[in-house]
Amino acid sequence: MKEIEINKEPVELYKILKFESIVSSGGEAKAVIDDGQVLVNGEVETRKRKKIIAGDIIEFMNEKFKIVLNKDMQV
Repeated sequence: MKEIEINKEPVELYKILKFESIVSSGGEAKAVIDDGQVLVNGEVETRKRKKIIAGDIIEFMNEKFKIVLNKDMQV
């Protein structure tokens, strides 16, 4: 399982997919979420702006990503 560090929480789901280059663009991120291809904590998530916090697990294309808060970078 890969870890994704965020600097603040919450972060919208589609932004994580886009900024971590899990998908190639924001439009693609929104499309795969709309299509039900993304799971958050084991459940299909279709809300593009779902608030993601540390400890959440995102699954896409048989890969899992754990969200961790970078305490050094908190604003």
